[in-house]
Amino acid sequence: MVIGAGFGGLAAAVRLRAMGFQVTILEALPDPGGRARVFRRDGFTFDAGPTVITAPYLLAELFELVGKDPNDYYELTPVDPFYRIRFPEGETFDFVGEEDRLLAQIEAFEPRDVDGYRRLARHAERIFEVGYLQLADRPFPRFSDMLRIVPRMIQLGNHRSVYSLVSRYLRDERLRQVFSFEPLLVGGDPFRTTSIYLLIHTLERRWGVHFARGGTGAIVQALVRLLEELDVELRCDAPVDQIEVEGRTVRAVRTEGGDRIPCDVVVANADPSIVYPRMLASVDRRWNTDRAVARRRSSMGLFVGYFGTNRTYPELAHHTILLGPRYRELLRDIFQRKVLSEDFSLYLHAPTRTDPGLAPPGQEGFYVLSPVPNNRSGIDWENEGDGYFSRILAALEDRLLPGLSADLVTRFHVTPDYFEHDLRSKDGSAFGPEPLLRQSAYFRYHNRSRDVEGLYFVGAGTHPGAGVPGVLSSAKVLERVVPRP
Repeated sequence: MVIGAGFGGLAAAVRLRAMGFQVTILEALPDPGGRARVFRRDGFTFDAGPTVITAPYLLAELFELVGKDPNDYYELTPVDPFYRIRFPEGETFDFVGEEDRLLAQIEAFEPRDVDGYRRLARHAERIFEVGYLQLADRPFPRFSDMLRIVPRMIQLGNHRSVYSLVSRYLRDERLRQVFSFEPLLVGGDPFRTTSIYLLIHTLERRWGVHFARGGTGAIVQALVRLLEELDVELRCDAPVDQIEVEGRTVRAVRTEGGDRIPCDVVVANADPSIVYPRMLASVDRRWNTDRAVARRRSSMGLFVGYFGTNRTYPELAHHTILLGPRYRELLRDIFQRKVLSEDFSLYLHAPTRTDPGLAPPGQEGFYVLSPVPNNRSGIDWENEGDGYFSRILAALEDRLLPGLSADLVTRFHVTPDYFEHDLRSKDGSAFGPEPLLRQSAYFRYHNRSRDVEGLYFVGAGTHPGAGVPGVLSSAKVLERVVPRP
């Protein structure tokens, strides 16, 4: 039984079916995808969540595992540049894969940082070889597993934050921001996230950044189609209320609708911080008690605005990072002070730059994301949401999309309340536990439950963490921890 039809749950279902299990997926929402579901409004198709596909081989593996050609199910298009970073003063930096183009831009900002970047890239490659190639699809069930890699982590400087390590090699503050923002893609503060997440830089440069024709939702539909062919049942509108345990072993799941479904294995593609206290009785939890769960630090929240215009902006890049006037201070407001700042940094996704079919002819659809505090902040999003979105749209009009207010034809948004209530994420966080060193690998929620036999986890909350590659890798871990039937 797989709880949740996000990328982790769908990938888990494929791998479990290939292992020989009969598989049923229970999804609480009316449609599959989880964070990667799709919103359709006024002729526009909006990806609700993930928009960046890296390490595409992890998707291809799922189809090849059962003898299918992934090209028959979905189409990926490389995005160039990966991201266009725009600074408050108007300068831009295109993060690209080609070394010559990248170094030329670094030289234009600070010639002395060219050599520094080369050394930084080599360091990131070494981190990638350990943190990704060796550890991403391997479980950490015992503390001794963690102890074995600690010397290597110390040697690689993983006790430092991403920003701290980047600053060892680069002098220019703008370049430090360019090469340290990527932990935000997995819910981490660059000033506190362990530098092991610098591996994202190498991962993107090695395999590129891609977008799916038809949007990320097209990949979800491809996986749903594959699962139908594999005789996997997907039930939507079927939220799970309880995991039934007998003698510390999974026996069944119960839905909010009253169904009891016997099963031998439960794989939860759901936030473990919700699963443990809400779906399991306290008597069945020795390790993940209510108190232990409460101690976990949740990642940041997200405010995501969706809007469409009756014109196009052909000068835009597919992905634009719009940095605000503050970097360290804004991140402190989000992660530590938990206050809603007057300023913001934004990620603007313009998918119709790559696939015009996602909007009506001659129009353009957008997704703008602002990192915000999670719901520990106490922000009243019912009252703040519309005004905050209007401020974001005004900033976009001023800095990037001239005439936006006159050309706007549709708009709506989601806040951390959506993540907390619709997606059932603790504190309304967007990425599960914050990716701190003390919440990574062994210290993250385990892929195999320590409390209940037959219970496993995939998704952002468990090892190796958030982001599409991390979530897909968590499903790959199942092949190492779930006994074959």
